[in-house]
Amino acid sequence: MSKNSNKDLTPSTARRELLQGLAAIGGLGALGLMSGCATHRNSGTPSKAKVLVVGGGYAGATAAKYVRLLSDHSIDVVMVEPNPSFVSCPMSNLVIGGQREMGYITHSYDSLHSKHGVTVVQDRVTSVDVEQRSVKLSGGGTISYDKLIVAPGVDMMWDSVEGLKAANEAGQILQAWKAGPETIGLRRQLEAMSDGGVFAIAIPEAPYRCPPGPYERASVVAAYFKKHKPKSKVLILDANQHITSKGPLFQKAWHELYGDMIEYRPEHKAVAVDAKAGVIKFDVQEDVQADVLNVLPMMRAGALAVQTGLANANGRWCNVDFLNFEATAAKHVHVLGDSIQVAYLMPKSGHMANSHAKVAAAAIVAELKDMEINPHPMLTNVCMSFVADDEVIHVASVHEYVASKKSFFTIGGSGGVSDVRSDLEARFAQAWAMNIWADVLH
Repeated sequence: MSKNSNKDLTPSTARRELLQGLAAIGGLGALGLMSGCATHRNSGTPSKAKVLVVGGGYAGATAAKYVRLLSDHSIDVVMVEPNPSFVSCPMSNLVIGGQREMGYITHSYDSLHSKHGVTVVQDRVTSVDVEQRSVKLSGGGTISYDKLIVAPGVDMMWDSVEGLKAANEAGQILQAWKAGPETIGLRRQLEAMSDGGVFAIAIPEAPYRCPPGPYERASVVAAYFKKHKPKSKVLILDANQHITSKGPLFQKAWHELYGDMIEYRPEHKAVAVDAKAGVIKFDVQEDVQADVLNVLPMMRAGALAVQTGLANANGRWCNVDFLNFEATAAKHVHVLGDSIQVAYLMPKSGHMANSHAKVAAAAIVAELKDMEINPHPMLTNVCMSFVADDEVIHVASVHEYVASKKSFFTIGGSGGVSDVRSDLEARFAQAWAMNIWADVLH
């Protein structure tokens, strides 16, 4: 295993190294080069949109851009997003572990307008009228649409862990599963923890956003402890029977890099917390006390999807027609990203959300222009996980639409996982991040 320096990459170098590593990490799909950010910010709220996108994450921002691109900029697109900037959940664990700053994962939406003509409205959609094809905004405006794309991400099911909502609102137990202020907050909690303290991360039963994410978080926190708080410990309290993604690779890395610093406990389903005492309670196992608690509750589709009845899979996820990602609960409404009821072996990941968006954008453009929808779309996915400051493991997959089954299935022999962790894959991970951010936003 080589130990070359994991230095920052320039965009051109990142692009070159990414292309050199494609065979090793699986197909990444069409990715673009990073370009400069414009300073223009849209003013005013239009009353009508041909295509209205709700949500500016990996799925929403990609869909907005690609509807414009694939229509040769002839279809007007409005994107409504409450946050002023795009903040990436992938790579945000590095901020928590101290390897990166928030600026690394924070990017402007301005190029979506200046380069692609997307109207970006900083507001929040409060309701959707699927009969009238219109949405209401918290700022008081109303926008009508011909096609609606809903990409609300996930929300925490706070009630699944007693006491967690109050502890979160008080800033005592943070989830940081939506990158932003809580990312910084959790980092500060770790910095304030004394050497010899315990960091406990509780993982919900699958499905949840980013299957390998909690295990990566445990790894990069351990890397921080190893350097700065060597007497400390990481407890991984997993509601699942085993590690849900890249298990053998994670376990090998933990054993070889951190020894007894990381302890993994499966079948630990958190049911309650006592924030004042620093205690997590479980359905069967004994209570666990720790100095910093990172308790992830069960997750479901974003609130808007639930409120509008789009979440018709146990009231939790949204069923869609996988050929165009139209919601089964409403015509002319397309749901993308982590909110959907996924197909077999389809992860809830940023890369997969980006792939959803491209398939949906192509289908929507075809429908609006009275063209045939691609009958055989394909999706790609790569999830890259840091297990140390400069070592990464990956899992990759390619999914094809099977018309007879009306769903996506992985292609036999495609993708796979790393043979070993390596600093080379850490460089690929940096390149992946820079290129997918460019593909989403520039």
